[in-house]
Amino acid sequence: MKSLKWPGIFFLSFLLLHCASGGTRHLAIRYQTTNPFPALQQKIGTNLAVAPFKDQRHDTLYLGLHEPFAGSYTYFKSDPSPLEKAIRDSLLRVLPPYGVKVVSVPSWDGSPESLTSLETDSILFIEIKKFWIEGHASLTGTKVQSSARIAFHLGVKKEGKVFTRNVELEREMTLARFTAENAEEMMNQVLSDILDSYLSNPY
Repeated sequence: MKSLKWPGIFFLSFLLLHCASGGTRHLAIRYQTTNPFPALQQKIGTNLAVAPFKDQRHDTLYLGLHEPFAGSYTYFKSDPSPLEKAIRDSLLRVLPPYGVKVVSVPSWDGSPESLTSLETDSILFIEIKKFWIEGHASLTGTKVQSSARIAFHLGVKKEGKVFTRNVELEREMTLARFTAENAEEMMNQVLSDILDSYLSNPY
C-alpha cells in the first residue's frame, strides 16, 4: 500500500493544480512585417481612406480557448479590444513607412459609384469572418488549431472598381504544453501571414 502513496499524492497535486487554472487571458494582437511591398503604392496610391472594420464572427468577445487535461477552460481575448481595433491599429501603423498616408472615414457603402467623390486615391474596408485558436489537451500533448479568414474590400479611384479578396489560413499542430504566450505568437503569425499576402497583391 505504501508504494501507492507517492504516485497518488502526485496525481492529486496534478489535478488540484490544473483545477486552479482557467479564467481569461489577453493576447496582444499586433501586425509586424519586414516584407517589401514594391507594388503597394502603385496600386493603392499615396492616400488611403480606411472605413471602420467589422467583426462578423459569431462570438466577438473571445479569440479562442484552451481546454486542459483536467480543470477549467482558459479563454482568450484581444488586447486591445475589440479585435477589429487591434487589427486596424496594427495595419494603420504599418502602412506609412511604405509611402501610404492613411486617413479615417466614418463609413463607406462599398459601391464603385462612390469612388468618383473620393478625396483619396483609394478606400479600404475589412470584414473579419474568422479569427480563432483552440487547444485541447490529452495525455500525449495539446492539439492546437488556429484559423482566420478576412475579407478585404478595396475601392481604387483610378480604376473605378471595388476589388474584393478573401484570405484564409488554417493550421494545426500538437504541443507538449500550450500557453497563452503560444496562442499569442500563433495568432499574430496568422494575422501577419494574411496581411502580408494581401498587401503583396491587393488586386
